[in-house]
Amino acid sequence: MDAPYTDETAADFTAGPQSALPTDYGVFTIRSYTHQGITHVSMALGDPQLSEAPLVRVHSECLTGDALGSHRCDCGDQLTAALAAIESAGTGMLVYLRGQEGRGIGLENKLQAYALQDKAGMDTVEANVALGLPDDARSYDAAAAILRYEGCSRIRLLSSNPAKSTALQSYGITVTERLHLQLPDRPENSAYLESKRRRMNHDIPNGHPDLEEGDELEVYRTIAGFDEVVAQLAQSEDGFIATRTGDAEFVSGRLDRRHLHQIRAMCGAVMVGAGTVIADDPQLTVRAVKGDNPVRVLLDPRGRIPVDSAVLQYPDAPTLWLIGEDTEISCQIGTHVQVVRLPQAAGASMDPHMIISVIREHVSGSILIEGGGQTVSEFLTAGALDRLFLTRAPVLLGEGVPGIRFFGPAVMSDALRPSFRRYSFGEDICTEYVLSAAARHHSAQTPARLPGGAQ
Repeated sequence: MDAPYTDETAADFTAGPQSALPTDYGVFTIRSYTHQGITHVSMALGDPQLSEAPLVRVHSECLTGDALGSHRCDCGDQLTAALAAIESAGTGMLVYLRGQEGRGIGLENKLQAYALQDKAGMDTVEANVALGLPDDARSYDAAAAILRYEGCSRIRLLSSNPAKSTALQSYGITVTERLHLQLPDRPENSAYLESKRRRMNHDIPNGHPDLEEGDELEVYRTIAGFDEVVAQLAQSEDGFIATRTGDAEFVSGRLDRRHLHQIRAMCGAVMVGAGTVIADDPQLTVRAVKGDNPVRVLLDPRGRIPVDSAVLQYPDAPTLWLIGEDTEISCQIGTHVQVVRLPQAAGASMDPHMIISVIREHVSGSILIEGGGQTVSEFLTAGALDRLFLTRAPVLLGEGVPGIRFFGPAVMSDALRPSFRRYSFGEDICTEYVLSAAARHHSAQTPARLPGGAQ
């Protein structure tokens, strides 16, 4: 056990009495400490002094994230995940530092920085600088004093911020290990977290789970649990989904293609346009992961798809062939194919919302719009998508079949800036754009407790 806390800071440090605090994560012992006129608290589970290096979270106060449920930051998620990790470990401590709102700039300044981020497109660091404030004004002398008072001068620190570990060690706390709580970014805070990682040296998460071990992204369960319209495209760094000859095998790598199959497995239907079938002759089945094949939907108002295409001949999955009201087709198709006549207007100018309504008459669950670039772009332009996965592969094609294209704004301030989060699939970077209010709501569920905590 560590040596007892000395009275070297007794003039500005006072500890209050202990009391029990029942929580969802066990019964903690809570105690207040007043340091330089600010009162902080600690929550201890078990007896951390008896551990050689107890699990400790030093958490900065965040009214908006901790108490009001804001998703602009990850503070609330980090707080609950830390408590869950301490519960899993069986012993440990949370040190809650008050007076550190907005990385120490105060609540009023933090909200002013939020306004600059919203109106001027600044990131979290730029907004602080624009206000004449430091990017991080926090001090950890109070946390060090609390830890030494509690006899915990050697700890395992729950934090993705290496500067926090360095600061504690400068005050005499030995950090034997720093553990990063692997929490998924939310669409609303992904840009904020990326700024901290890029500009403040915070840890970069592991990214995409190791799919070779059968793990899943949380968003897969979201797609399976709600009736969303989801689109997916993989394109080159310069925005093409195939070469000038139409060759698309393969733009992105194996992990991204596995990601696509996982989305297919979560959806009730997968739809492609006639051009995609003509160019690629796809199977549109689930092969890289376990799961059922979705219903295949072929959007073909003019009846251009060849009758010998795999989707029309092979009964791997039920298939809806959406054709124009007066379009003539061959009878030489498989019995798994159901011909659905579209209203005449759809043949002249496709209405994505009407197409979705037609599909939902036959299929339940989420709908995946898989291609091609023109079809996905039209659904995006029409506001018919809830979610878009756009993978950028590190390859340059120079010319070819374009990916996402739509009539854009005249000025940058009018650009489409939806909530997003990013995943690393090997060399490929996948950006998930959360486009609708419904999808944002579906994605706002609190992450489940981490199995096994942070051990």
